Order: sequence, then C-alpha cells, then structure tokens
Amino acid sequence: MPRKAALAAWIGSALEYYDFFIYGTAAALVFNKVFFPSSSPAAGTLLALATFGVGYLARPVGAFVLGHIGDRLGRKKVLVFTLLLMGATTFLVGCLPTYASVGVLAPILLVILRLLQGLSAAGEQAGANSMSMEHAPPHRRGYYTSFTLSGTQAGQILATAVFLPIAALPQDQLLTWGWRIPFWCSAVVVVVGFVIRRKIDETPVFEKNKSDVAKLPVAVLFRTHWKDVLRVIAAATIASVSTIFTVYALSYAVNTVGLERGPILWVGVLANVAALVAIPFLAGLSDRIGRKPVFIAGCLACGVLIFPYLWSISDGTYPLIFTVGILLFGVAYSAVNGVWPSFYGEMFSAKVRLSGMAIGTQIGFAIAGFAPSVVAAIGSGKEDWLGVAVFTAAVCLLSAAAALTARETHDVPTEELGQNPGQPRDRNANAASSAAAGSGSTPAKSGISRT
Repeated sequence: MPRKAALAAWIGSALEYYDFFIYGTAAALVFNKVFFPSSSPAAGTLLALATFGVGYLARPVGAFVLGHIGDRLGRKKVLVFTLLLMGATTFLVGCLPTYASVGVLAPILLVILRLLQGLSAAGEQAGANSMSMEHAPPHRRGYYTSFTLSGTQAGQILATAVFLPIAALPQDQLLTWGWRIPFWCSAVVVVVGFVIRRKIDETPVFEKNKSDVAKLPVAVLFRTHWKDVLRVIAAATIASVSTIFTVYALSYAVNTVGLERGPILWVGVLANVAALVAIPFLAGLSDRIGRKPVFIAGCLACGVLIFPYLWSISDGTYPLIFTVGILLFGVAYSAVNGVWPSFYGEMFSAKVRLSGMAIGTQIGFAIAGFAPSVVAAIGSGKEDWLGVAVFTAAVCLLSAAAALTARETHDVPTEELGQNPGQPRDRNANAASSAAAGSGSTPAKSGISRT
C-alpha cells in the first residue's frame, strides 16, 4: 500500500505539473510576443512573467477551499478535482486567440485561465503528500512522501522536453501554432491521470476518523497550529529558487544575453533528471539523520550556487552553465524538495494536515511565484545578475532560518505528530490515537501510519 500510494502520487504530480510548467516555459519564450506585442521588449517580457506569477495569486484561495474539502471529504476527491481542472484550463490556453486577433481580450483570458491553474495546483501537492504520508511506514515517511516531488520534477522534464522541438521551429511558426501544441497535449494528460486517480483508495486514517472530522478544519488549524503555518510560509519561499531557475534564468539567458534556446532548455532537462535520483536519496537520508539538517543544507547551498550560475549565463560559458545548473537545481534544491513534504506534513495532525500544508505552502509559493517579476524589475540588463543573486540568497537564508525554529520530527512516533510541546492537544485526535493504539493494528500489518 505505501508503494501504491507513492506511485499514484508520483504519476499524478508528474501529469499535473507538466501542465503547470509548460505555461512557465511559454511565458519565458513566446508570450511576450503573442499576448503583449504592443509593449517594448523589456516591458513585454515583464508582463509575460507577471502572468506566470498571477497563477500563484489563486493558490492561497485554493488552499483554503481545497484544504477544507480534503480534511472534510477526503484526499481522493481533491486529487481527482485538481487534475481535471488543471487539464481543462491548460488545454484552453492552447486555444486562446492572440493579441493580434482580439486585442486586449487575449491577455485577459490568459490571466483568467492562469488563475484557474493556480487554484488547481493549490491542492495538488498537499493532497498527494497527505495521501502518501498516511500510507507510509513511520520510519520511512520522508522517503515515501518524496515521490510527490519526484513526480513534480518529472512533469518539469516532460514540459521542457516537449518545448525542445517546438523552440527549434522557425520564429513565425513558433508564434502562430507551434507554442499551442504542448498545451493541447494536456488532453492526454487528463485521460491518463483521471484513470489512475480514480483507482486510488482513500487513506485508511481518513476513513477511520471521517465520522469525527472537524466541521471547520481551518478554525482548528489556526487555533492549534498557527505558528507552524507561519513557519511553513516562510520556509516555502525557498521555491523562489525554482521559479528563478526555470523562468527568470531562461528568459534572461535567451532574451537578455542572447543565448540559444535549445541548450538552456537542456540545462533544465538534465538538472531535473539529476533531481529524480537525488530527491528520494536525500529524503531517505532525512529519515536517518533528520529533516532539518538536510533541508537547511539545501537552502544554504542554493544561496551560494545561484551566484556562479547567473554569472556563467551572463558570460555565456556553456560548460559552466550546465555544471552549476545541475548542481544548483538537480542536487542542492533537491535537498529541499525531497524533505519538505514530510517536514511540513509532520508539523500537523491528521485532522488538519491537508489544510495546514496547503495554506502554508501555497502562501509561500505565491510569494515565490512573483520572484521572476521582482528580479526582472531589479534590472533587465546583462550585468544586473548580481542583484538577482543577492535577492535569491536572501530568500534562501529566510527559509533556512524558518526551518531552524521547527521541531525535529523524523523520529517522532506517528501518533504524536502535530502535538508540539506546549501546544493545546485536540481531544478528538487523542481519542482517535488511543483507539488506534488499543485496536491491535500495527503499521507493520497495515502499512498505515497511525495519527
């Protein structure tokens, strides 16, 4: 059962985030010309990157709504809904008229669909993480929950790989019909993903306690876990490394420095291939030595490596771009990505876990989503990379500091998760734990972590 839940989370996240990331690639490469042609090149690029960030605005709203549904009605319902919504909106982006056809209506429709994408993404990772965590053996929660993020990286590989032949098209074909193909491929994503997620069983821990769920999980969350929510928000801003690497650095390399699209896209592909190996390894390491050491080390390494990476792009040194890019995103950032699903999830009890993870991460991710726009505003010239690197490093330090204040949870018994010292305990949660302890069922028999 742990393997089945982890595989379902991996496949679903890969399909979901394929949709999400092809938008970021298109925003960096073509949307400034397709939807904002009347602006100057620099302003058009800034507006296109802003539409990428707009999707993150909907994430906090979606986190409250989908977190409530997941903690009240079940993890499975959230996972099926998010996949259908993401697939439909992504397909429709590929059908949009351009600015040349309908004027200002085109970017307005683009922003609306992007908001719906953000709403879907808000519940995806929290739902998948809750699903895999609640099936995982207590001593391997880090390893099994990391498959959600491995799926996310796989989705990013697919998104970038699809754009490799598209980016090689002549400019006129790329701007007329070529950019639409990756979005239309989401129809296949919807069908495959829906079939897979319909077959996922609801988590036993939710089934066991569904007669005693909170009427308003968010109220319970902010009464008992408000410090953890704030901690997750601050730590989750480390996602700025991802958005700057995948969106800003791509735009900077191609539109500002003038490097070829193909090699820069390959940096992302190879870095994500490295991440597929690094994420489960580093998550497994956190099961042995702790979540905090691995997470904090990843944050600090990202803050250091962003300097040589952006400098190598400004210098146009391809071997260094590839080497540092893979180390930055494929290894250092994987230490964060591999650990946060278990690290954040273990801060909350099962009754409010999906809400806590969704709200905390999505507010943090919303901040990170505008990082490309913020750093583009810092400077649009070839020599402005240093200010961008300093900004990114400051965010990394903030995330590391937030993680440092958290409780180490890798060795905490599953039934005690979310019960921090000095925190008021939820009576119903304690009763459920006592019932589970007296039932004679064990994680070894069921593969389920008791909460």
